[in-house]
Amino acid sequence: MSRSYGPARPLARRHMPDGYDISLQTYTRNRTVRIPEEFGPAQSFRGFDPDYRNIVDYIVRITHRIWETDGRQVDYITDCYAPTSLVYDDYGLQTGNKKIIADTHHTTGAFPDIILDAEEVIWAGDDDIGFHTSHLTRILGTNTGPSRYGSATGHGVDVPVIANCVALENDIFLEHVLYNTSAMLQQLGIDLWAEADRLVADPPAGWPRSQETWDQLRQAVAPERPLSEAEPVDGFDPDIFARSLHDNIWNGDLSAVDAAYAADLPFEGTTERKFKGRAAYKNYIRGLRAAFPDLTLQVDEVYWMGNEPDGWRISTRWSAEASHAGESEIYKAPTGAKCQIWGITQWRVKAGKVEQEWQLFNEFDLMMQVAKARYKRS
Repeated sequence: MSRSYGPARPLARRHMPDGYDISLQTYTRNRTVRIPEEFGPAQSFRGFDPDYRNIVDYIVRITHRIWETDGRQVDYITDCYAPTSLVYDDYGLQTGNKKIIADTHHTTGAFPDIILDAEEVIWAGDDDIGFHTSHLTRILGTNTGPSRYGSATGHGVDVPVIANCVALENDIFLEHVLYNTSAMLQQLGIDLWAEADRLVADPPAGWPRSQETWDQLRQAVAPERPLSEAEPVDGFDPDIFARSLHDNIWNGDLSAVDAAYAADLPFEGTTERKFKGRAAYKNYIRGLRAAFPDLTLQVDEVYWMGNEPDGWRISTRWSAEASHAGESEIYKAPTGAKCQIWGITQWRVKAGKVEQEWQLFNEFDLMMQVAKARYKRS
């Protein structure tokens, strides 16, 4: 029977797991297996298929079941996505599980050998308010079939993707997902600016997003007040850590980076950015801010798992508005375009320092926004 879900509710501090009994590291035995024979500790899971033991098991196994060649069941999406699900992706808003099924068939047709290998699942919540999951997965596959981007190229892809979902009673009904489209296209040998120009003239579903969709993307699951204000705590607070560090990095002077990031920080991000160290991290941020000098970022949602001795896994979803007003190697001559940027950051944090970061944002969509401004001026 189809269920109708209202807006997803924001999390409270009590919803954050204080340990790693239910975690991807435990589930995969620190990655010695991908799908274990024993699915981990049972969790209160009202309304979910009894075959799933806990939220990590659910996220990993539905992904495997839907996407992978051995027993692939794309139509199982009807059993784990609500008919009215809202999916905010690189291009805009996609509504309903039928659209998700069609898009999945398209991708599996283009990459018949596709694998989605889970690398992290940060979760919070319960079977009353909903389970919130930040799923970092790596897409691996070979483009041997046609796609909306053209004929098969024969190239392989290896790209990180992050999907932040909210699920109740076996249904995902809200998702913010960044497919890292720019990295995929680049690995396929497709010129990003040429493809952006082509899609501006013949845009994909959902693009460009309306102001209403943009506002909804930002507001979805955002608390009325940050938990660091509504439920203050003594000691290390992942909420205030994530919010203040994002504010300093994107809106401030980057002075917090030296104190809050490990010196040899490994970073992986959008469009195949991969580097180590604080200096490289600062150069990356400065490069983006040079192209968008008035960029103003807000943190939309933070949740986490962990504790002081074992460390923390923190997921931060953020969004920004900016004008393309600066010259840069990536974004070229300024167009003045008013742009929408949104992203998801995952951190591993220990002793008050970010030890590793994965960060994705809608870079190809951003390039299309700039290309549209150039198209209007030509």
